[in-house]
Amino acid sequence: MSSRPVELGSLKPGSLVVIDDEPCKVVSIDKSKPGKHGAAKARVVAVGIFDGVKRSIVGPVDTTVDMPIINKRTAQVISVSDTVQLMDLETYEVFEALLPEDEELKNKLDSGVNVEYWEVLGRRKIMRVRQ
Repeated sequence: MSSRPVELGSLKPGSLVVIDDEPCKVVSIDKSKPGKHGAAKARVVAVGIFDGVKRSIVGPVDTTVDMPIINKRTAQVISVSDTVQLMDLETYEVFEALLPEDEELKNKLDSGVNVEYWEVLGRRKIMRVRQ
């Protein structure tokens, strides 16, 4: 698993965290003050990168959670059908990725177009078209 441990309290909106084995982007974080008998707590709300599902974690701020390591790479579109066939521009590996949900991005995909894709926890997602 390509992730590194971080403390729950160190997360900020926009950072990434693994919740239920799913890489998620943090949307909001609420921290409570330490009480008379306990440590400060944090409530993190995040949205899955691949599935868009909202998930949350509640726990002491010093709890260790996993932060996924993102491998940002460039590929060229070979063909577009139900999936997008891509070729990595460094390794020349050919693989398939799911069509992006974003209609604007989906309409820009065509053979020969260069895209940036993220490889996170062994899964790939097209993020944007490179000019």
